[in-house]
Amino acid sequence: MDLHPDQLQALLAVSDLGTFEAAARHLSITPSAVSQRMKALESAVGRVLLTRTKPVTITESGRVVLRLARQLALLHADAARALDGDAERALSMPIAINADSLATWALEPLAELATTSGLVFDIYREDQAHSTDLLRAGTVMAAVTSEPVAVQGCSVTPIGRMRYRPMASRSFVERWFPSGVTASALATAPVVLFDRKDTLQHRYLERVTGGTANPQMHYTTQYTTHYIPTSVDFARAIRLGFGWGMLPDAQSSDAQSGDAQSSNAQSGDTGLVVIDHDSPVYVSLFWQQWKLESPSLAAVAVAIARAAPRD
Repeated sequence: MDLHPDQLQALLAVSDLGTFEAAARHLSITPSAVSQRMKALESAVGRVLLTRTKPVTITESGRVVLRLARQLALLHADAARALDGDAERALSMPIAINADSLATWALEPLAELATTSGLVFDIYREDQAHSTDLLRAGTVMAAVTSEPVAVQGCSVTPIGRMRYRPMASRSFVERWFPSGVTASALATAPVVLFDRKDTLQHRYLERVTGGTANPQMHYTTQYTTHYIPTSVDFARAIRLGFGWGMLPDAQSSDAQSGDAQSSNAQSGDTGLVVIDHDSPVYVSLFWQQWKLESPSLAAVAVAIARAAPRD
């Protein structure tokens, strides 16, 4: 295959921006030129790489070439930084990180790199159980994930784990768990989920109910479910009494005992409490990245590993 850099650059731009017109503006060429480059690339590969929808859809073959294009772009940028002796030359790096990590520990190490190394981060927020899909698609170069099995062409490194505990407001506990947290009480108490990929609450329910909780809880009427799709607002919704939910320790350091009969409880108090100390849910975290000799990617891996929680 004779793959020209400008054709691969066009594929990157179309994939990232979604349309030929947006890619043309980014590359300072005409949409017709983008189309010609894509046709030439598809002819060289002998495969259809994308469907001309809005936004465009990358085919399975296109994902393979997209990954190659992004890898070459990274290596070229690293080489240019080294040859110019300019360690702060801008270099864009797409990575996937789950919302809770973004809200608690992951931004600080990336901020330091952004200010000292010239790295520009394109962060995709994705559930830790699904972030490897973005690696497979060639969309990102690396990801914080809960998947210990490496995606083909990637390395995987354990970096830590996060402890989640079931939380609720004091007033919520008094109303819904007056006799303690039982399977019957959980069956009627409202629950807060991040989104329809969120399985943390189900994992807790499965443990407490002995495996009788419905794994598709958010698609049934078995539970009264609120969906709050941002990490900070998810924690705030629990504090406000929408329902109970699983929170990482970094977002619940002020939590008290969940005993509704505690002597220091005040009627109507909405302070955050742990409703069950005996059944935490642990999420192991792994760093998956492309197998490339890239100083920039290696620097990000080191920073993420140092900052990841070890609880």
